Amino acid sequence: MTKRNEIDALRNLSGDIWNVAVDEYAKGYLKRRDLLKYATLIGLTGFAASQGLGFSRARAAAAGGTVRVGLGQPTKAIDPVTVTDPASIGVLSQVGEYLILDDPKDGLQPKLALSWEADETAKRWTFKLRPGVKFHDGRTVTAKDVVASFERLVDPNSGSSALSAYKGILSKGGAKIVDDETVAFDLDQSNSNFPFYVSSDVYNAVILPADYAGDFEKNFNGTGPFKLESFRPKQGASFVRNPDYWGDKALPDRIEIKFFDDEQAQVVALQAGQLDVIPSTTRLELAIEGNPNFKLLSVQASSHDVVHLRTYQAPFTDKRIRRALALTLDREAIVKGLLKGRAIVGNDTPFAPIFPSADPSVPQRKQDIAEAKRLLAEAGVPNGFEVTLTTERAYDIPDYAVIIQNFAKKAGIDIKLNVLPQDAYYGSATFGSSPWLDSNLGITDFGHRGTPDIFLNATLKSDGAWNAAHFKNADYDALLVEYGRARDLQTQRIAAGKIQTLLLDETPEIISYFSQYSRIASAKVEGVRFTAISHLLLDRVSFVQA
Repeated sequence: MTKRNEIDALRNLSGDIWNVAVDEYAKGYLKRRDLLKYATLIGLTGFAASQGLGFSRARAAAAGGTVRVGLGQPTKAIDPVTVTDPASIGVLSQVGEYLILDDPKDGLQPKLALSWEADETAKRWTFKLRPGVKFHDGRTVTAKDVVASFERLVDPNSGSSALSAYKGILSKGGAKIVDDETVAFDLDQSNSNFPFYVSSDVYNAVILPADYAGDFEKNFNGTGPFKLESFRPKQGASFVRNPDYWGDKALPDRIEIKFFDDEQAQVVALQAGQLDVIPSTTRLELAIEGNPNFKLLSVQASSHDVVHLRTYQAPFTDKRIRRALALTLDREAIVKGLLKGRAIVGNDTPFAPIFPSADPSVPQRKQDIAEAKRLLAEAGVPNGFEVTLTTERAYDIPDYAVIIQNFAKKAGIDIKLNVLPQDAYYGSATFGSSPWLDSNLGITDFGHRGTPDIFLNATLKSDGAWNAAHFKNADYDALLVEYGRARDLQTQRIAAGKIQTLLLDETPEIISYFSQYSRIASAKVEGVRFTAISHLLLDRVSFVQA
């Protein structure tokens, strides 16, 4: 089929919203895979699957065996409603499922929801549920369970860790039962990317029984491909194949997870043949580099370490000073040196290049020390200034802080470092009692999302729950509404370009890179899948025969 014939066929699939995307594909503005990912966003899941998108069963492989996994130590009791740490998300991945899975390769994939669609305003979204799915305790999943799961997440009294994600998007009472297999969501405001909010992107959105009482560690009652065998707090857990799973049966017999207090101990156990899969950091990657017994598995992500500049506190009340600091950074050098090339350059907005809605025509900010000095002089600080950068002792962030410190010196900016333990940095995660949200200058890690919406709302909106920059801009808030109402990619990209341009001018944040997300695995295992937000999908794992 020629491309012209293909495009004519594509136009017959849906309405005007889809045809705008097809126009962009025809003109070369949109890659075919991105077009198919967009099909899943607007609910054309059957078409996307027919074109090769979506998880396919692994090639013929012998079922059986135990997959041994190393993870960090969960920070508290594992509860889908309150979970935040990567280790707990990895454990939940074995037993819990979402309406939709946001796959890093193929985009939104139907799981407990079969299909979804929006009304003309993108303010009401309707989801058809997969029939016959059972919880591990044998009960059938219905719309009542789905509505209760989301009502729990948006209830301010539930302790939900997803409140910040849903703020301004979905409120209590917004999820409604249409019938046993249909759920509707009436949103607080129009949002054309809402399917991402009920996907694995919001890792708390695991579907639980309507009568869930917060005792998840008792039985890990979900709908996933594995069921609980045993759980040992602070030590680990094991899971066995779920014989009643609604989809393809898992290949492994068992999943055995061990918790570690130290990441170096994980790589030692991997090297000793005691583990098959562990998380990855730059330091651990160096330990296995060049060793054919191990492999590094990576996916590009929108994960980033954001530098916030508190816009209502000196010296960052002047946007020229904020821009000057941003101009000191050599982003290409940071990606190549700190991240060993496993990242893409950022442009001080949450619009990662992997997002189809990002406007690629917005100029990329580059290091310009002369311009930084000129801006500082114009702002009345020709000799620079002193400031303290407060951040967390986690991942590569302390090294990144030193790099920022050294680049800033080139323009006369003297940065003192205050690196805190991770729990101390986040504190209670509320304004007035958290170094993260109250520091003048800070670095915070943000995990992957399949759309920039959560970053745009939570970190930069005037009343955003994670607005450490204390950025309050009415024009920006209005642009968020415009972006949320956009029903097609072209209109969305126009709104995105306005947001990107405004943020480059104001510079409340510095985002110099978007990282890849990686796992390290033994060369003896195949089929390890994962998302860039710490889900670990092991149902397709098989073992290479010697």
